[in-house]
Amino acid sequence: MSSSTKGGRGKPKAAKSVSRSSKAGLQFPVGRIARFLKLGSTPNELELALPFISQPFSSTLQLRVLELAGNAARDNKKNRIVPRHIQLAVRNDEELSKLLGTVTIANGGVLPNIHQNLLPKKTGKGKGEIGSASQEF
Repeated sequence: MSSSTKGGRGKPKAAKSVSRSSKAGLQFPVGRIARFLKLGSTPNELELALPFISQPFSSTLQLRVLELAGNAARDNKKNRIVPRHIQLAVRNDEELSKLLGTVTIANGGVLPNIHQNLLPKKTGKGKGEIGSASQEF
């Protein structure tokens, strides 16, 4: 017997399924983003288009964070990006710090900061202050 579906016998061969991400030429998982958006309260008209609309924003944000984190890793003479580099990149960038202000990055640490009152006072002599006033004639 052949495996054709003549005469209504057997199941027709299904076509190879293609994801919405590959149809749109995107890297982000459109189906997963759509599933997460369904959990929220979005209007039904936007549910179909929102994963495609939000993808450029997500990829731009990802590129920016990775570029800044790569620069931070290179500044520390490392070849691999670790959470510390992501923390330094996000907190040193004004816009990303505002966007991710309430986000805690695990194993990110804190920014190096020493309060001005804790630093030693600078007691250097200026150009006009050579010697003391009592020794001048």
